[in-house]
Amino acid sequence: MLSDAVLLPSSVLLSLFQNLIHAAEINSSSSTTTTLHLCSAVNNHQHHQTHNPITTTNAGQDPIPRRHNYKSTSLAQNLRPPLESQEPQAPLSPEEKVKILELSLVSKRTPQFPGSIYVQSPNDADVGSSLPPLNTLFRDKPDGSEGDDDEEMLMRAIEIRRKVTAEIFKEAMMKKGKFGITYTNNLVSRLPDFVDYVMIEAAAMKRLPEFSGSSFNFRARTVIQDSNVVPMIRWLKHNSLSYPRIAKLISMSKGNLESISRLAEWLKSIHVKGEFLGVVLLRSGKNILERSNAELAEIVEYLESKGVRSDWMGYVMSRCPELLSFSMEELKSRVGFYLDMGMNYNDFGTMVFDCPKALGYFSLEQMTEKVNYLKEFGLNNENVGKLLAFKPELMCCSIEERWKPLVKYLYYLGVTRDGMRRILVIKPMIFCIDLESNIVQKVRFFQDLGVRDDAIGNMLVKFPPLLTYSLYRKIRPVVIFLMTRARVTEKDIAKVVALGPELLGCSISKKLEVNMKYFLSLGIRPYQLGQMIADFPMLLRYSLDVLRPKYRYLRRTMVRPLIDLIEFPRFFSYSLEGRIIPRHKIMVENRVNFKLRYMLASTDEEFNKKVEAYAEGRRRFEYRAKDKFQCDYQTTDSETALSDSQSPDCSIGGTESDCSGSEDSESPSQIAVPHHF
Repeated sequence: MLSDAVLLPSSVLLSLFQNLIHAAEINSSSSTTTTLHLCSAVNNHQHHQTHNPITTTNAGQDPIPRRHNYKSTSLAQNLRPPLESQEPQAPLSPEEKVKILELSLVSKRTPQFPGSIYVQSPNDADVGSSLPPLNTLFRDKPDGSEGDDDEEMLMRAIEIRRKVTAEIFKEAMMKKGKFGITYTNNLVSRLPDFVDYVMIEAAAMKRLPEFSGSSFNFRARTVIQDSNVVPMIRWLKHNSLSYPRIAKLISMSKGNLESISRLAEWLKSIHVKGEFLGVVLLRSGKNILERSNAELAEIVEYLESKGVRSDWMGYVMSRCPELLSFSMEELKSRVGFYLDMGMNYNDFGTMVFDCPKALGYFSLEQMTEKVNYLKEFGLNNENVGKLLAFKPELMCCSIEERWKPLVKYLYYLGVTRDGMRRILVIKPMIFCIDLESNIVQKVRFFQDLGVRDDAIGNMLVKFPPLLTYSLYRKIRPVVIFLMTRARVTEKDIAKVVALGPELLGCSISKKLEVNMKYFLSLGIRPYQLGQMIADFPMLLRYSLDVLRPKYRYLRRTMVRPLIDLIEFPRFFSYSLEGRIIPRHKIMVENRVNFKLRYMLASTDEEFNKKVEAYAEGRRRFEYRAKDKFQCDYQTTDSETALSDSQSPDCSIGGTESDCSGSEDSESPSQIAVPHHF
């Protein structure tokens, strides 16, 4: 397993190397392969004998023919004395030791020049005859103590063998996987654990009879091929995984790459899309590759029994892969945490679909702390459950970083505890948005318009969605429209915004401009419309289907002038069937007439009292007028009768002068008429 390969300490490797060198000095006469077996012996925890690099030609045999860039055999015999007369070699310098190690352990032939003394590749036939004895690299000190140079050379040998294994891995990726050089280098550089695994497995294969005589390079290629790592990398890359994720996933497998394909196929069976496979595999926990399909299926079946639909499961696991790492006891305790707050299965399933992190990302202590904080606003357990079912993103917010600064800011704007509860219940999204980059900018904009801080607090409590609108794409364009097109003056704009914050959420093209054109078509002038909006800002929010019948009834049935509507635009806020028509009928029946303000802006009891008082006053006036008319009529009749009784009767003993009148009697034209008549 890869874990065994990765966890080998350096001290073990050093001790194995030292034992190997000691065995090489004792059995220097035996011959094996070259120093390529050094790392295999270390990784297999067994001792192999090194090869004596000095070779001589036997008597009676033909000398080995010279190849290109190789020294002649006679030159080698002349340069090196016979074995029996050879004196002990002098210790090599650290630079020479490193050079010999690199030449002995490289996997590829390096460029050479004519006349080279040492060969540059272990694949050559006479590699052992061209290098100094390997045991001279690790000769003990004269005093018998081991020096730091030996440990350094041993670690250097291990590092070189790792580089050789990495080069073999790169070669396999480029040839079999058809990967590019850059991609291959980036991926292999992030797989040191897998490279060590290949190195140790290749060394362990030396124990097998069929691989006892093979080279390390051949065994490393065999390990890479048997692991199917190259096809696995190609498949993961096809599923949109980046090379850092692929490297991390291969390291998590600890050499068992089949677990990756097994788990990936199971995730596809629960509708996890290919682009999210890497995310789920990496974020599900380190033990996810060790869990069986039966354990994972039990988690899915339990969630389905609690209201999470099966076709939602892929989406839920893609957003919160941590759910797959829970035990059944922990998962049941988390589900019960929400069900105990009064959620039914439908609400719970919807909550998990909307925000899977609310169930599986935070600890139970963090979840309990957030619920207790929400209860401080006056909400009971069931109210919090409904709130979380509607907006489960609240569980993803931090109390210290998000909620407490917001509550403190709202408090300084004059928002009370009840107002904060209203904001939380109506628009809980406000408790999830950033304070500095969102809320503070909007509040400063309202302050620049001239709205007082206490009025801003009332605006937020009255219309909480205001803080969720975009400042530059929604709020500012509406304010500009009101001041330019609707002719609201700069003096009145703060009043309009404070009294009608709902206007800032209306569409300009679909609502505000349509209503503005309708009022202008009635004969209302633009400046008058601005005054009407300043008096009643909600005027532009009503639908035309509501405005037209009311205006038609006002003009045709009530026979009121347009000036009455301009003076009282709030007329459109009252119900036509519920208030306008019934009160108009009462006024007609009682023969009274009020202005629109006094007619509508009162309760039914107050309106009836006004009508009765006005009708009683009218009756008294009519009664006094009738009495006065009757009195005047009776007085006129009595004066007429009296004048008839006092006039001379010509027919009874009267003289002509008495009947025609005397000359002194005044003519009607001579009667003086008062000036005021």
